[in-house]
Amino acid sequence: MSGHGTPIPMTSRRASPLKGEAHVPGDKSISHRSLILGAMAVGETKISGLLEGEDVLDTAKAMQAFGAEVVNHGGGEWSVFGVGVGGFAEPENVIDCGNSGTGVRLIMGAMATSPITATFTGDASLNKRPMARVTDPLALFGAQSVGREGGRLPMIIVGAAEPVPVRYEVPVPSAQVKSAVLLAGLNAPGQTVVIEREATRDHSERMLAGFGAEITVEDTEEGRVITLTGQPELKPQVIAVPRDPSSAAFPVCAALITPGSDVLVPGIGLNPTRAGLFYTLQDMGADLTFENPRTEGGEPVADLRAKYSPEMKGIEVPPERAASMIDEYPVLSVVASFATGTTMMAGVKELRVKESDRIDAMAKGLRANGVTVEEGEDWWSVEGCGPEGVKGGGTAESFLDHRIAMSFMVMGMGAQNPVSVDDGSPIATSFPIFERLMGDLGAHITRSNG
Repeated sequence: MSGHGTPIPMTSRRASPLKGEAHVPGDKSISHRSLILGAMAVGETKISGLLEGEDVLDTAKAMQAFGAEVVNHGGGEWSVFGVGVGGFAEPENVIDCGNSGTGVRLIMGAMATSPITATFTGDASLNKRPMARVTDPLALFGAQSVGREGGRLPMIIVGAAEPVPVRYEVPVPSAQVKSAVLLAGLNAPGQTVVIEREATRDHSERMLAGFGAEITVEDTEEGRVITLTGQPELKPQVIAVPRDPSSAAFPVCAALITPGSDVLVPGIGLNPTRAGLFYTLQDMGADLTFENPRTEGGEPVADLRAKYSPEMKGIEVPPERAASMIDEYPVLSVVASFATGTTMMAGVKELRVKESDRIDAMAKGLRANGVTVEEGEDWWSVEGCGPEGVKGGGTAESFLDHRIAMSFMVMGMGAQNPVSVDDGSPIATSFPIFERLMGDLGAHITRSNG
């Protein structure tokens, strides 16, 4: 059962050609960070194009609980009246972050160096996810945490009354961990340093600089070294949120596997730390092109045109690309099932601690629909069935994971038989207009009462 409501079984049937423009929602990563940094600035931050999915709305509620004024003007237009670095008030109630690992980990970081206490919880999926990867470095600043066995939510964080700056090497590639440490460093004196052996999405670094923080990024022999000078006065910003590349992945991939399709997805953020899926699809032979490249709000943006691509071949995805497409492996595995040959995906251990164990979830669902999958602890491979060869006809368990649910809805658009998921309700956390948008393109997605 979803932590946000009653399960919603869904079925996707073979679609007529998908045609038209897919205006996907705003970027989830940038939406979270806009709200949090807006709350830590002094004055009014104006945001347009904010993703209004449940994950981001939960972060907005959390910022209000910490004392910021958050105003929804409608149509994706929001204002955040910030309380300044170190200005968070102690929340009166438990902070419920729903399904969002990004939200809870970033918020923990933002409050960890203020002398306040907060209790965090989430839905059934989030409460299974490990938080020690964030609470361990936050403890170096002086914050304390008490949670369930295994460092899981619900969890109490006691912020450091006298925080100290930290030098921290991120043990596994994680933008969430890096960002939590940087946000904590804002209210610590001196310089906080984060070292990444492998670069991850850099929205936090870009936005911190935009808000006026003193931050430097340097590539060295030990990795990517990010240095933040603490206790700045952040200046409010006007932010136009680009459209989410992770959401764009679904109409793009659906077009590639549905005969006769031609879909344009305008205004997609193509930050190099996020665009790995699109380059991987091109490597497989997908008819995917970037039109009208431009820069908006400091982020590279383009319109993506995807056409049916029956000539796609399985490839070995470069492991070093994993951090730039970690959320897109589930839908990539669907595309791989319609290619010819084997697609190998390695260096993806992080997938096992997302909203679900995504390797296990996708492997089970793909097998239920006639696709051969092999897997290991940090790799998996999909044996392609060819452009018309995916049988479908099975029901996949979504494991309360929005990306698993949407990936199997995409599979149904090109498979011989309908593909179902036991619960599509988590889709609302990141892509609340998914069904309507795909339906407008020509997809056939239906709900049932189970």
